[in-house]
Amino acid sequence: MSTVLLFAQLKIRLLAGNLRGDLQRKLGFIFTLLIAAGLAVLGFFLMSLLRLAPADIAASLVTVAFTLFLVSWMIVPLMAFGLDDTLDPARLSLFPLRTRRMAVGMFTASVTGVWPVAMLVVTFGALVGLAGGVGGFLLGIPAVLLQFALCVVTSRLITTALSGALRSRRGRDLLAVAVLLVVVLAQLPNLLMNRGFADPAAELHRIAAVLRWTPPGMAAHAIADGGPAGLADLAVLAGVVALLGWLWIKALGRALVTPDSSTQGTASVRKGRGLVDRFLPDGPLAAVVTKELKYIRREPRFRVSWASAVFVTLVLSFSLGGRGDGDAVAALPVFLASIGAVMIALQSANTFGIDGRSLWMNAVAFGSERDLRTDLAGRHLANAVIAVPLLAVIAVASGLFAGQPELIVPGVLAGWGALGVGLGVGSVTSVILPYSLPERMNAFSGAAPGQGGQALAASMGAMAGIALLALPILLPMALGLVWVCVVAPFYGLLAEVLGRRLAANIGFARMPELLAAVSKAS
Repeated sequence: MSTVLLFAQLKIRLLAGNLRGDLQRKLGFIFTLLIAAGLAVLGFFLMSLLRLAPADIAASLVTVAFTLFLVSWMIVPLMAFGLDDTLDPARLSLFPLRTRRMAVGMFTASVTGVWPVAMLVVTFGALVGLAGGVGGFLLGIPAVLLQFALCVVTSRLITTALSGALRSRRGRDLLAVAVLLVVVLAQLPNLLMNRGFADPAAELHRIAAVLRWTPPGMAAHAIADGGPAGLADLAVLAGVVALLGWLWIKALGRALVTPDSSTQGTASVRKGRGLVDRFLPDGPLAAVVTKELKYIRREPRFRVSWASAVFVTLVLSFSLGGRGDGDAVAALPVFLASIGAVMIALQSANTFGIDGRSLWMNAVAFGSERDLRTDLAGRHLANAVIAVPLLAVIAVASGLFAGQPELIVPGVLAGWGALGVGLGVGSVTSVILPYSLPERMNAFSGAAPGQGGQALAASMGAMAGIALLALPILLPMALGLVWVCVVAPFYGLLAEVLGRRLAANIGFARMPELLAAVSKAS
């Protein structure tokens, strides 16, 4: 049996094994499949519509799109390191295969799946939207395949070269910071255009002119040209893919004989009296608050979530705080504080997932619904200790930046109200749609293999619930009734209390199912 067929079958069996005997995983996979298929059809359709645009605009857009595809393939696998077994060469080190055959197998496993096929379909949409004749279609097919191979090989070269560092805590933290900075910098052109500092069409052509001589730009030009110049572009692109493949094989051979850096360090434990002990009496509530604050400080996934909330509000503040004519979005402090509150509260949409198998110790200690309510109260209080002052800072900064100081206090109160609503809704989703978090391999892990659709459904359900319940306080403020902000914190507190009581009622009755859901092998 060939290596390609063997690894394709192994990947399919791995996907099928994650769905065996679990209705939630099957529903989650179906949901993910529908999302991927929908995005593939939509992306193909949008790329095909470029045929209606002027030729220079279409060529520039495809060049930028192909470059973004490559950047996405470089970043997203790093974020998924530790979730997909085919990304880490250490998982395959005991296979009786030579390095070249293992590289072929890893390439096959990388392109076997729902999302790689969806990306390939979207890329083929550029062939329909950009090719101008028979030559364009003839060169377009190998150009699309080479562009896809370029993305896959580049991503595997990066993950293989960094696999040793990504197993260490310091490497994962550095990756988290780097990815967040890349995401923020990627928004810079859009922010400049929103602020009136650049002409969109001119900037598009200027960026495309630079990217024209990159491998993705050569693939786009080959489709648009369809002649000898396009053929030369394909030859250069094929050479780049071959070179990257050779470098990947070398990096793979090195990674297979390099010791794991995650085992080459020592850990220290500090013991002392913290701030929580000074303000809360000894008991379950103080213990939970202390534990959650330590999670937030030590767990990379929490740090990424909190940093993402700050970065998103900064980007939105710069984008909406003043256009080229100096006008800012109405009630900007209220909007930004509410958005920040929602992003922070979404961390509580699967609040028990971070405990994993250790949740059984809590379950043994829960003798009544009141104990579970206390546990949820401690988790929410730990989030509020950080979120309450942070939302106040966001409201003050956005109010001063946008020239709306009179809306700073309404923004603060609205943010606190939205935070309470979000924590209440998160309590309910945590017991209705719980899911396992994988081992702490990186800061971007969202769900254990096979539970991605379930995690997406929980997040979407939490966002829908927060939006629905926050309307009574946010909608009147958007219509100019700023005085409603006075009741926003009390409304949020009421939503948090009721949501916590409902979650405790549901969760205590199905504690075995909850424990099993967050303890699945990852």
